Order: sequence, then C-alpha cells, then structure tokens
Amino acid sequence: MAAVKAGDKVPSTTIRMMGADGRPAATTTDDYFAGKKVVLFAVPGAFTPTCSAKHLPGFVEKAGDFKSKGVDAVACIAVNDAFVMGAWGDSANAGGKVDMLSDGNGDLAKAMGLELDASGGGLGQRCQRFAMIVDNGTITQLNVEEPGAFEVSSAEYVLGQL
Repeated sequence: MAAVKAGDKVPSTTIRMMGADGRPAATTTDDYFAGKKVVLFAVPGAFTPTCSAKHLPGFVEKAGDFKSKGVDAVACIAVNDAFVMGAWGDSANAGGKVDMLSDGNGDLAKAMGLELDASGGGLGQRCQRFAMIVDNGTITQLNVEEPGAFEVSSAEYVLGQL
C-alpha cells in the first residue's frame, strides 16, 4: 500500500491510551482527531534510545510552543501497548503535554502504509519514525524520516511548519 500523504484523511482505526482509572481506554482515530489541530509523531518503540533521548523529550519541552501556534494536542504513537506508552509518558513527564497513544497491533501504521519491519532486531512489526500535522482528521503535513535518521520529525522542525 502507498503511504498516506498530505491531503489524505487519517485512516479510521482503534487506538488506545491509559485512562484516568489506570486502565487502557479505546477510541477511534476519527474521534481523536475530530475538530482539532493535532501534531502526531510516531516512534519505532517506547524506551528505545533515540525515541527516549531526543524525540519524545523535544515534544514535551516544546508543548507550550505548539499550543501558542494553535495546536490543540500533541500526541506520540508507537506500536506498543497502552501500559508501556503510559509508563513511558510518566517517565518523560509527558502528562498534560503529550498524549501517549498506543497502536498496539500496528493497525494504524499498516493503514497509513508506514509500517516498519524491525524483526531483524527482534522488535517485530513497528511504525516508521514520522511527524504529521492533522487538522480535523486531514493530514496537512507529513514528514517521514529516512531509516536511522532523526531530522524532519523533530519538534523544532514541525514547529517551523506551523
């Protein structure tokens, strides 16, 4: 499948995040993106080196800058379960700044054509590293990283696109 592009709608799938009761809560991408401007960035895996040292911390640090540019929500997604995403968010002080979304089965990654086969490293099927700006469910900007790179999906790069 060809990857999504600017102008496409975010595919309709189920995603999860930790609820206030400490249990995973399911929603749909349709509901999550409806009526708001969202910066969504994807990482190959929670707690992995680049993701933990650079990617997530950059968005946590710049969350206020995104809000001042009219962004309603900043969200991180990975092919990890909601428990892992919640724990990773807690460890990075992401609460109230970055929504930690779970694409546990990789359904969204597949539907977007942005899956990554990381089975050679023992990680199975994951999602490519990317960042996108989504306005009311429509992708307005999409920045997909080259394998091993961390440039066009950084918080600073995306801020420059707003």
